[in-house]
This record gives sequence, structure tokens and C-alpha cells, in this order.
Amino acid sequence: MTDVTAPPLPVFPFRVRTPGEALDEYAKLRTREAVTRVQLPGGHEGWLVTRHAEVRAVLTDLRFSKEAMTAPDAPRLIPVHRGSRSLVNLDPPDHTRLRKLASREFTQRRIDQLRPRVEAITTGLVDAMLEAGSDADAITALALPLPITVICELLGVAPEEQAQFRQWGDKVLTVGGPGADADAAREAVGRLMGYLTGLIERKRAAPGDDLLTRLLKAHDDGDALSGEELRTFAMTILIAGYHTTVSAISHLLVHLLEDPARYRSLVDDRDLIGTAVEEALRYSQVAGGFGSVRIALEDVELGGVLIRRGEPVIPLINSANRDEGVFARPDELQVDRTDNPHLAFGAGIHFCLGAALARLELRVLLETLAARRIPLTLGVPVGDLHWHLATAFPRPSALPIRW
Repeated sequence: MTDVTAPPLPVFPFRVRTPGEALDEYAKLRTREAVTRVQLPGGHEGWLVTRHAEVRAVLTDLRFSKEAMTAPDAPRLIPVHRGSRSLVNLDPPDHTRLRKLASREFTQRRIDQLRPRVEAITTGLVDAMLEAGSDADAITALALPLPITVICELLGVAPEEQAQFRQWGDKVLTVGGPGADADAAREAVGRLMGYLTGLIERKRAAPGDDLLTRLLKAHDDGDALSGEELRTFAMTILIAGYHTTVSAISHLLVHLLEDPARYRSLVDDRDLIGTAVEEALRYSQVAGGFGSVRIALEDVELGGVLIRRGEPVIPLINSANRDEGVFARPDELQVDRTDNPHLAFGAGIHFCLGAALARLELRVLLETLAARRIPLTLGVPVGDLHWHLATAFPRPSALPIRW
């Protein structure tokens, strides 16, 4: 009798060789199958979903649960708190109630009203950068201060408290990897939640014109947000509105400046900025995968395989955004790409609540740089960049630019 041994499962996460670029493994998996069984951390097994249609199916199918990842017996794949009440980790009906209350603050109309202030913040940062000399670190000059200033003002954090708020926020999102400090991250979570508790109480006593004050007043059929829900929502805004946008700005600048013709095309034709932002969102590899993990609530057939109840499923947005069956020449960044159904902000009930705000910040930054006709170039070759990997949303540790 012949002893037939099954080949070993691929081990996920795959080793990142060139941060910011798509992994070769994703393309190989898409070619073979839409859904692949893999070995996950902690000895768990699960499923990777790599093609656009199947990734979107997982994101929009309520049989795949995010809340189940917070259950006591869920596999420890990501550092999520058990019983977390964060909007990004809830299923209906709690998700429906909280999102309905919170989404009023992120309508396109309200985001459009923020444009003058975002423009003023961006102009101030660009002015300060230009006045300081002929080169800069784009991370410290632009990518970090723009979103944190917007988020702090949105939440009603006083200017003199923003530096401390940012320090805690920077530590909260650290994960396993070079330079990660789990103890510091846990301490930062505790300090930040304590700060938010005090901030909410101050807003309750002295209401202002800010997001937290309006959420304190928000209710639906008499059902208002609890104190815990407010704190957790504020933390979610910090993560979704700060860290993801810092990475998005960083990747945007890296990919536009690594080919000087890309950036010059926007300076010469600012009508391309809208499509360039969407293309950078598609092309960039900001989301690592585990942030989208779900648990199957029942047996589900997907991509020709049967996923059993209780199994982890990871829809790889980064892979879906490079799907050859959806995007022509997907590994090329084309600033004039118009047919662009990317999934950078997710899909379904967990579509990013702050997508319009992130788009606004990215567009305003490019508009400001292009309007000044600043001749930006990278200060070092892309291959010489050092990447900050001990975070859920990787970005360069520094991004030297010159003009």
C-alpha cells in the first residue's frame, strides 16, 4: 500500500519581503483557487480568501461574524479584547443600533463641512515644512500631524492635550513584530480609556461643538450610547481615523514619488487627483489581513470549498485589490484609472465609517501640494526605506522628501 501524505498547509501570515508591495503568494493563490486552507498562528487552521468576488462575499455575508472573534473560545489570532464592544467587532443587532447613531456624524454633508478646516490644517503643515528648509521627513511633517489634528479636533481634544493623546494612540496599535512592546500597548490602552472617560464627563458638564458632545446627545427611540460605548467608539475613531490614514498618506506619497512622472502628472492636471487617490488606495498594501478575520457561524460553501461552522476566514483585501480578473494590469499604479471597484474601505455593514473623511484628507493634501507646484522627490531610493512593522498598519519609519 502506498503511503500518501498530504502536502503541508501554507503558513499565514506570509513573510513580508518588500513592505508596501503586494506579496507574490497572493497572486499564486488567486491563480490556483479562490479559497485556500492555511496554518494560522497558535496552531489554528483557517481559510484565506484571495479573489475579489469571494472577498467581497465574505465582507457582505452575515454568516461570517466579526463578533465571534471576541468570544472566550475564539482563536487568538489578533489582540482583540474578549467581549469587545467596538463597532468594528459587533454583529447585528448591536452593530445596527450603534452604527445608526454614529453614522449621522459621518454623512457626506457633514464631511464636506469639514473641508475648510482640513484645508487650513494642511496649508499650515505644508507652509511649516517649506519654511523649515528644502527637505523633510514626510511622516513627521505631514502623514502624522494631519490626521491626528483632524481627529483631535473632531473629538474635542484640547490643543494642549493632543501631544499626549497622540503618544498613547501611537502605542495602542502596536502588535507582534520588531520593536513591538505589548506591555506598553496595554498600558497605553488603559491610559487612553481613562483619558476618554474624563473627556466624556467634561463634555457632559460643558458641551462643545464636537463629535463626543453630539454623540452624548444622540439617541434613537430613546436609546442613547452608554458611557462604555462612547469610550469604545472614540477609541475606534482614533484607530480608524488616525492610524489607517497615517499609513494611507505614507503609502500614497511613496507610490506617487517613486515614479516622478506620476506626481508631475497631478501637478500638471489636478483633475487627476480624485482618481489618483482611489488608485493609491487600491494599489497600496495597508491592510495586513487579520483585521478583517471572521468566524463562520454555519457551514458555508464559498469558492467551491466548504467552510465549516467555527472556522476562521480571512478575506484578503490586499489580494482582492490586485485581482487580475477585475483590474486591468493590476500591478501597475495608473493615476487615471476610472474603473476601480477597490475594497480598501471594506464592504457591507462594516464598510469604513470614516471613508469620506480619509478621502477628504488624502485629496486635500494632494491638492495643496499640486497647487503650490512643489517639485517633490524622494530623498532616498524606495528600497532604502525602513518600515515600521510593529503596528497593525505598516508605514515607513521615515520618508525623506526634498524639493
